[in-house]
Amino acid sequence: MKKAVQQIMLGTVTGNETQARETLRKIKAAGYDGLELNRFMIHQSSLMVRLMTRAAGMPTGKGGALDWHALLKESGLSVVSLHADLGSLEREPEAVIAEAKSFGTDKIVITGMYRFDYTDEKSVCELAQRLNRCGEKLKNENLSLLYHNHNIELLSVRPGRRAYDVLIEETDPNYVNFEFDSYWFTDGGADAKAWMRKLGTRMKLWHINDRGSRQKGAAMTPILNADSMELGTGNMDLDGLREIALMSGIEAVILESHKNWIDKDPIKSLEVSAEWLRERI
Repeated sequence: MKKAVQQIMLGTVTGNETQARETLRKIKAAGYDGLELNRFMIHQSSLMVRLMTRAAGMPTGKGGALDWHALLKESGLSVVSLHADLGSLEREPEAVIAEAKSFGTDKIVITGMYRFDYTDEKSVCELAQRLNRCGEKLKNENLSLLYHNHNIELLSVRPGRRAYDVLIEETDPNYVNFEFDSYWFTDGGADAKAWMRKLGTRMKLWHINDRGSRQKGAAMTPILNADSMELGTGNMDLDGLREIALMSGIEAVILESHKNWIDKDPIKSLEVSAEWLRERI
């Protein structure tokens, strides 16, 4: 099983070629096998994208100006998957397919939709069919399509049925499978282990993160703020999740944490998480 880092963690430490090369060297030295790339971070992104990701605490940085093919080849890191948006995959499938193949990955991942109503059952059913159509095109090119969740998919479309139920039930396993993010479902108050069991072998990749609390800033009455944490330092049942992930036969585990890094340093953070991964994966 491969261990990888999501590129979104690296926006602040890949500002130029020298810095990016050193960052990739440290990732490899920590014991990771590869990266999960984002299309909006390997191309020059729009001002809107840069502002939106920065506001979310995940700045894209200047990585779009770098030669990621050359940097990755030099580092010895592989590409386990490529994140893309569904609109691009529908408008220009040939370009997305060619890019995935150029990086040597057979997996394209779609994340949650922008300004999409996950409470509308008809819309979510239509989304499932769009995923099926794109997944069929990818399968014809020997690629696979995966859907990555956040916590929005926990919204109910009607009593007893959540948006994620719809996506699981209305997508064809021959064409669409899943990259499960256990942090986001835990953050949304769900039983991530139960959802992993429901996905079973349809869970091909596992996005891993821990969740816990750190004290932030001085306060008259100190409080703790919950956020992402380095693996093994939070309060998620990562060992229980790991058992299910291994039983499901996942192909890679991908670390993704957001902003709440130890010493505000993403490299230090992923190095701490690597210790947990080395012992258990």
